[in-house]
Amino acid sequence: PSTVEAKRQRRAKKQAQARRLTQEQIRPATPEPVAGREHVHVQTELYLEEIGDRIIEVDGECQTDDFLDRPPTPLFIPAKTGKDVATEIQEGELFDFDIEVKPILEVLVGKTVEQALLEVMEEEELARLLAHQRAFAELRNAEFAELQRLEEQDRRIREEKERRRLEHLEKLRKQKETAEKIAARAFAQRYLADLIPSVFNNLHDSGFFYDPIERDIEAKFFPWLMSEVEETLQKKVLGRMMLDSLIRMVVEKRLDEFSHPPPSDQTKAPAEEPTATDAAPQVSGEADAADQPVAENIETDQPVAEE
Repeated sequence: PSTVEAKRQRRAKKQAQARRLTQEQIRPATPEPVAGREHVHVQTELYLEEIGDRIIEVDGECQTDDFLDRPPTPLFIPAKTGKDVATEIQEGELFDFDIEVKPILEVLVGKTVEQALLEVMEEEELARLLAHQRAFAELRNAEFAELQRLEEQDRRIREEKERRRLEHLEKLRKQKETAEKIAARAFAQRYLADLIPSVFNNLHDSGFFYDPIERDIEAKFFPWLMSEVEETLQKKVLGRMMLDSLIRMVVEKRLDEFSHPPPSDQTKAPAEEPTATDAAPQVSGEADAADQPVAENIETDQPVAEE
């Protein structure tokens, strides 16, 4: 086959191999076999192929034609047209070199000198431009430095002005705050001048300021004393009630005895009655000794019974 066809076949084979490798890389890999087993390659294509360890190789030969040398390509010479004519010129007939070359030399020398002058002038102009640029750069740097100095000075002046303004505002605020504090202190003093004594008087009247001995007496001694007095009075009232009940029983008994006459066979009853009567005054005497006001109350209650 021709060289172009061989190249096309090799390119197609490389592309097929690259496509196959890409598909093999893209295709998911088979998981590893379990213990005691192994994977075996199985053909699943439509056409079976013999599987061998070594690929069958076949050698082939071909005979090519001998390479023939090619002569070099001759130069292209166009065809000649017209006729050749020659003229003989003697020395000195056309021009005199010394005479004819003088203006040319003058022109060349003049142009050279002019070019040299132009170059010198250009160099001088470049030097002046460089000097002017340096002077301009120095002036610009100086002006820039002066501008920075002025800006810095302006900034310092503005900062100083702002600081002075803030200090003045702070001073005014402190003065105002001091005046307000002084006014508030004076108002508080005037307001609290009569407040403190009145507060202490109210607290004293409310009982916040007290004598501990007096408070102890009022809180502990007086309740104990009142309880003891109440207990004593209850005992006295109980004794009076018992005495009243005894006197009432004696009076009712005597009244019953006097209301019913004694029988004839009872001769000793009158003799016993005085003993009862004597006992009653003894009891009443004891009651008078115990409490005189109770006896007076009893005497005030006795007239109805005696009648």
